[in-house]
Amino acid sequence: MLIRRERLQDVADIRAVTTAAFSGAEHSAPPIEPDGAPGEATLVGWLREDPGWVPELSLVAEADGQIVGHVVATRGALAGRPALGLGPVSVSPARQRDGVGSALMHAVLGAADALGEPVVVLLGSPAYYGRFGFVPASSLGIDSPDPAWGDYFQARPLTAYEPGLRGPFRYAAPFDRM
Repeated sequence: MLIRRERLQDVADIRAVTTAAFSGAEHSAPPIEPDGAPGEATLVGWLREDPGWVPELSLVAEADGQIVGHVVATRGALAGRPALGLGPVSVSPARQRDGVGSALMHAVLGAADALGEPVVVLLGSPAYYGRFGFVPASSLGIDSPDPAWGDYFQARPLTAYEPGLRGPFRYAAPFDRM
């Protein structure tokens, strides 16, 4: 398996992987487009067109010449300062529990750290994302866009993180359209 940056020719495959990964998932977003794809598939396209898009942080997992996973982190703001929002993370159903998601997570966190980013936030299962160093964002003084998210809104401080970086987090604008 190879983890690499997204290329223009990967866009349709990324949409297909994201659609497959989120179809029937318990907490997936409702379809937005007529093709019935879960909202996460549309969100990735919207993010690509947004100023918060960071091309270096849109990564695919490729196995045997096929895209089997995708992760993206986009520019958000934490108390008015740059920070990253991670997601969606998508893995083809046939490759789930094969280490693809873990490889993507390690790669995107390493890339974000190498770019000098201070912190990455996400909305997801604490039991799963804790293995990557995520903690409840509130424990770092980072406020969720929706207080109902509780400990599912998590943060991962990176090397450039400063403990004084606290306050409300805002995702890239396309997240507000969901």
